[in-house]
Amino acid sequence: MKEGLEDLTPKQIVEQLDTYIIGQKKAKRSVAVALRNRTRRLKLPEDIREEIAPKNILMIGPTGVGKTEIARRLAKLCGAPFIKVEATKYTEVGYVGRDVESMVRDLMAVGYNMVKAEMQEQLKAAAGEKVEEDLLDLLLPGSGKKHKKSAKEPKSEGGGFMLPFNIFGSPVSQEKESEPETSEKRGGVQLTDSSAETAGTEGEAAPDVSGEKDGSMSATREKFRTMLREGKLEGREIEITVQKKQRMPSMEIIAGGSPEDMESVMQNISSMLNGSRTKKRSVTVAEARQILLEEHLDRMTDPDKAADAARERVEQMGIIFIDEIDKIAVEGHGNGANVSREGVQRDILPIVEGSSVNTKYGVVDTTHILFIAAGAFNLSKPSDLIPELQGRFPLRVELDSLNAEDFERILTEPKNALTRQYTELLATEDVHIVFKPEAITRMSTLAADTNSRMENIGARRLHTIMETLLEELSFSADEHTGETIEITGEYVDERLKDIVQNQDLSKYIL
Repeated sequence: MKEGLEDLTPKQIVEQLDTYIIGQKKAKRSVAVALRNRTRRLKLPEDIREEIAPKNILMIGPTGVGKTEIARRLAKLCGAPFIKVEATKYTEVGYVGRDVESMVRDLMAVGYNMVKAEMQEQLKAAAGEKVEEDLLDLLLPGSGKKHKKSAKEPKSEGGGFMLPFNIFGSPVSQEKESEPETSEKRGGVQLTDSSAETAGTEGEAAPDVSGEKDGSMSATREKFRTMLREGKLEGREIEITVQKKQRMPSMEIIAGGSPEDMESVMQNISSMLNGSRTKKRSVTVAEARQILLEEHLDRMTDPDKAADAARERVEQMGIIFIDEIDKIAVEGHGNGANVSREGVQRDILPIVEGSSVNTKYGVVDTTHILFIAAGAFNLSKPSDLIPELQGRFPLRVELDSLNAEDFERILTEPKNALTRQYTELLATEDVHIVFKPEAITRMSTLAADTNSRMENIGARRLHTIMETLLEELSFSADEHTGETIEITGEYVDERLKDIVQNQDLSKYIL
């Protein structure tokens, strides 16, 4: 869970949503209370905690009023595992398509990646030190004797067996270790020839020269370390050998997974049979640092510990947003495709009620996962859902249709307002546009009027109007470089006069 999420009050959650979504206070309040109750429940004693079931929410409203946008912003706001799925993707068991249990497996994958990223963030400092030593070994071959000695003996580190190879795939030869390594044999960066000259002129002082040579190598390594930390070597090309890791094939398909995972399973089995593969790559120091950092972090992260923590987080704080649930609602009993739709409802029911789902990270209990469903219900009614499924969504929130005032606020108030988007887009070509208040009012009125006469597509109507309004200017932006263009009410009427007269935007609906 994100730091500070448990400190967010419902009012603060609503304020965060208000930054991007206009209106819909009822829906925002319901979502904020549901999210807050998740953290409240975790503070209770275990015997009471297990008895408190999540109050799932069903959001009802026409398209384009903010149902999906609330889910998107909620996902960014909360640090809990969150996934948005489309109800139309799933089919009844026995039909070709995705089974509904895959939504839980997808949520578990999101939770695992979230926990793994948090664990690796804590290990970055330790891994960074190892990466620095590896880069110095690449830049100055033979200078890191301590690391080579430790690489001679196979040992277990971080729970994995390490072969007597260095991290770049090259075998460590004891014979080469025992030989004094000259600058020619190293084949890397030319360091210094002073030690070699000294050895040639003073044969009797050979043992002392070896010490001087080691000292010179150590001093040069420290110089390169300083340059590396100052970023002076970022663009230097080096060659590394990347070894493809072998992973055990996923047995999820046997444990209840879906057939779409068969391809990845077969690829994993094929890679195991073919053995490990290495590939030499010529990259810059900056690129090598990132590659080595990922390798070290993967080696240092305990996958079992991450899976256990992720499973706990998914079961206690997971949220699944099921969109377009009205598309699987069936009036009465039908046949053909309707049978599959009703079957999807029956398959969703045990997951929402609470069941155990097999995933490759372990068995996940869905009893305390919060489900938020949404649908327009323009061709069907919530009562067309099977009664048991209706009962699992006790909180119903109706989202209001948007009017001209809402459209005006949508065009100006949110951080990602459409007027700001088009202003920034054209500013990249040094064309500056200024929207006058009367122009925004005129566009809002036109959008509301058109929605009332034709299909109500909500705020998406503003996309249609804005694109049509600025189509000519966007097409010929290069001819207006350096200009400042004001978008006035007259400009709006001039550009949209044909559409206003016909009152028909059907051909412009995106």
